[in-house]
Amino acid sequence: MNTTDTPLEFPCTVAIKAMGLDQEDFPALVTAIISQHIAPLDANAISTRPSRNGKYISVTVTVYATEKSQLDAIYAALSADKRVVMAL
Repeated sequence: MNTTDTPLEFPCTVAIKAMGLDQEDFPALVTAIISQHIAPLDANAISTRPSRNGKYISVTVTVYATEKSQLDAIYAALSADKRVVMAL
């Protein structure tokens, strides 16, 4: 498998998850980063879930991706932000 190989067939629907400290603006941060690459985002496609102890929050955004490079750019942008602890 080379770097352009992926099990996904584009275009497709993909759930992107980002985790960070549970701060009021974290969901808005994640959606702002993703919307730079895929717009418009459907508000119904965004969900949040706090961690068991309430310190962290995960934000899941389901998007319609047209190509692998689009997803790569989203993950790179999420990973570059210091407030994002993990992106899946």
